[in-house]
Formats: sequence, C-alpha cells, structure tokens
Amino acid sequence: MGWEEKAAKAKKGHRPSLKNWERDGLYEKFPSYAQALLSSPNPYSAFKIDSRTGHVNNKDDSPLYIFDATFDEDKYAKRLLEDYTVPDYFSEDLFGLIGEKKRPPYRWFLVGPCRSGTTVHIDPLGTSAWNTLLFGVKRWVLFPPHVPKSVVKGRKLILPREDDEAIHYFTTILPRIKRKAAACAGKGDYANFECYEFTQHPGETVFVPHGWWHAVMNVTHTVGITQNFCSKQNFDEVWLQTRSGRKKMACSWLRKLQEHYPDLARRAKALNRRDRFVMWEDDPEAQRRYRKKKADKERKKREKRERKEKERARKKEKWGDHRTSERKN
Repeated sequence: MGWEEKAAKAKKGHRPSLKNWERDGLYEKFPSYAQALLSSPNPYSAFKIDSRTGHVNNKDDSPLYIFDATFDEDKYAKRLLEDYTVPDYFSEDLFGLIGEKKRPPYRWFLVGPCRSGTTVHIDPLGTSAWNTLLFGVKRWVLFPPHVPKSVVKGRKLILPREDDEAIHYFTTILPRIKRKAAACAGKGDYANFECYEFTQHPGETVFVPHGWWHAVMNVTHTVGITQNFCSKQNFDEVWLQTRSGRKKMACSWLRKLQEHYPDLARRAKALNRRDRFVMWEDDPEAQRRYRKKKADKERKKREKRERKEKERARKKEKWGDHRTSERKN
C-alpha cells in the first residue's frame, strides 16, 4: 500500500460524518440541549442563539470560544465519541497509560462563532496536537520554536489600550510583526524569522508539533475536535515538563512506562541523571512542602467555615431565631 493510499485511508477512517456535526446535525443529535439553549436566557451575549432562526447573533468584539474538555463525562454528550476515531498518524498516546481520571486534560469539543479564537500560545507539557474541523472555516498562524516569545506576542508593537485577542491579533498585530520582520531583514530578535499562515476547511486536520507557537481565528461559525498527545517523537520534552509540572503524576507514569515501555523508562531516568533531578517520591523535602501546603489549605477552609458559623450565631443572637428565618425567606 503506497503512502497516498495510506493517507487517504487514514483521513477517511477518522473523519466523522460532517452532517452529524453541522449545526442542524447537532440539533438532531441533542434535541434537549438545543431546546434548553433556545428557551432559556443565555448568559453569554457573545454566543447567543436567536430563538426565531436558531442562528448565532454575535456582535461581541471578543466572542466566546467554547473549549469543552468534559463532554466525554456527560451521558448524552459523550455520544460524540462514537462519531470519530483518532487519526492513525496520532494514535500513539503515552499519557493513556495513566488512565482517564489521572491524566491531564487532553480532548476538547470546540464550538466558536465568527471572530472568536485563541491568543498565540504553546500547548502544555510539551505535547503535540491534532485539530480536525467539521464545520466552518478557521484561520491559523504557526511560529517555529526558535522564534522568540517577545516577537510572537508582538510585545513591542502593541499600542496602549490594545489587546491581543484573536480578531485583533490576526487583523492588526500579526501584520505589524511581519512588517517589522521584513524591515529588520533577519537581524536581532527577528533573525531566522518564520511564520506559517493557512486556512482550514471542513474535513481537514491540522497537526501542531510540540513547542510551536500558534493561534487561530474562526472566520465563520465552527465546530471541531482536538486532542493533545505524547508519543515517542516528543517524549523527551514532555517528560522534562511533566516531571516538574505534574510531579506526583510523573511518578505514576514512570512506573507504567517501566512496565509497558522499558526503553522510555530508561530514557526518562537518564534525563533525570543528566539534570540531577530528584523525583517527587524520592524527595522527602518536597513531600514535606506538599503536606504543609495541603494542611494550610485545609486550615484556611476550616477557619472560613468557622467564621461563617460565628457570623450566623451572631445574627441569631442579635435578631432572634424567628427574625433570622424571616430574613432568609
């Protein structure tokens, strides 16, 4: 089987039915949710559904972009998982060894109106990501890891009272960055400057390598799905960030790697020796700090609860039980 046939098969295999994920398809799949949105006041003016047409009325300068990481926990919404499979290219998921309850958030159902989007960022814990668009049109920009953060963010190019929300970043800040890069002719902070812009259409999947800065803007109303993952290709970077950012989880992960991927477990230990890094479960001082932090948190919660009880008792004493009950009613 040639690579073109493999690519076509992989693309066809993971892609959901576009009809099911369009606005009307989602209404049919979740009629009770749609009715609830149409009949109840919507607190998000940036994503308000017109009760007459069912269309999104979006007049906000910075519209709400929904990233739902818990849809797979809802007995109705988790049916969306039946509509797709992970693309073959990204099927290796080493964080899956830890289990769904302990692993970091990694899967999001995306719904966004026109002009919504994300600020420029790098995905957490050194993970890579794939992003499939099912409905609408989305604009992307990516910067390789060697481009400085100050350049990507346009720190010296943002005027007073300006923000870096998606619509302003793509229409104003990004053009300034590119003009500045051209003017600097590859010198200073703009040495080896690169950025990649493209438009994503329904049925297309974007791969975001670990460490790459990226931002998106929804050109139209969009529906999509995205997942972050760790594979052998980005394991080193993910391990370095996880061992420090998720210390307790890293200990569990290392034990699972030792059982299922002993070569990666040896690599993780080698990186620890190189950096003289001590794992959380081998560091009594870190455990002491953790226990102290946890105890302080519990103490503050207890003190807050006691203050509330004293305040209620004081009001009862001042007003009497019957008048306190009347005020509550």
